[in-house]
Amino acid sequence: MSPDQTPAPQATASGGAATAERGQNVIHNIGYRGYEGPRLGRSYARRALFSQSLRGTYGLGRSAKSKVLPLLLFAAVCIPAAILVAVAALTKAKELQVGYAEYVLLMQPLLGIYLAAAAPQAISMDLRFKTTPLYFSRPMERSDYVAAKYAALSAALFLFTAVPVLIMYIGALLAKLDFGDQTEGAVQGLVFCALFALLHAAIAAWIAALTPRRGFGVAAIIVAITVPYFLVSALQGIAWTSDNNGAIGWLGLGSPGTLLDGVQSRFLGGRSGFPDEQTLTGAQGAVYLVVLAALIVCFCTLLLRRYRKAGL
Repeated sequence: MSPDQTPAPQATASGGAATAERGQNVIHNIGYRGYEGPRLGRSYARRALFSQSLRGTYGLGRSAKSKVLPLLLFAAVCIPAAILVAVAALTKAKELQVGYAEYVLLMQPLLGIYLAAAAPQAISMDLRFKTTPLYFSRPMERSDYVAAKYAALSAALFLFTAVPVLIMYIGALLAKLDFGDQTEGAVQGLVFCALFALLHAAIAAWIAALTPRRGFGVAAIIVAITVPYFLVSALQGIAWTSDNNGAIGWLGLGSPGTLLDGVQSRFLGGRSGFPDEQTLTGAQGAVYLVVLAALIVCFCTLLLRRYRKAGL
């Protein structure tokens, strides 16, 4: 071997370990720069959380599988409204066979399924994956989080009920039904949609916030909405058959569905779904309004208290 071909010196074991140790302790400049833009604050955070939660209730921004159930339920709620106005146009009826607020009550089973799917997705998922503390580490307060989630769920349910009402109204005008009567009925129907959404969203949001398990939330919401309604309806039927008609109105306070039915028949011009289409007296109507407002405030307060607990 020639002198120019001298073999390279081999690193000793101690030298290699020292080199590896020095390599691990090197601080790399990855170009991180601090944020120097505007601070958008709490109001922007509330709006962003509201829009993101509202989109999520319809599966927007999620996988295609997540959009199937909301869209199917939305179509199932809207199609009967279109059929209703088509029948009225073909038969040249003077009015729709079902009132605007009454239609929403008839769709309660489908609305309950949608709400049971939307509320846990909007609320329980944050608890399950423990992302809630990340929201509270920002300028957003816990009251901001609750307000944004409740507003998003209410808005989603309002859209779900208001669109069929608008379909019925537009179809009624195309069928040349009385403009004044239909406009008044549609406005009353939209008011009822808002009341329906505010009450049911408050109940569903509180139930969904009690458990991080989405399946438990879905089952609990369906039970809370459907079981009291059928139970109260059965008790009202028993009271009617036993000639105790005075108790029918008071029994209606026992479930969200019958409570809203009494409100729409007494104040919004709809037909009552109570036995023999019994309407409320003036005193009963006042009590119904007080109970409706109290339930909304109560469930919103319980929801806020749920998020004030430590460890979320």
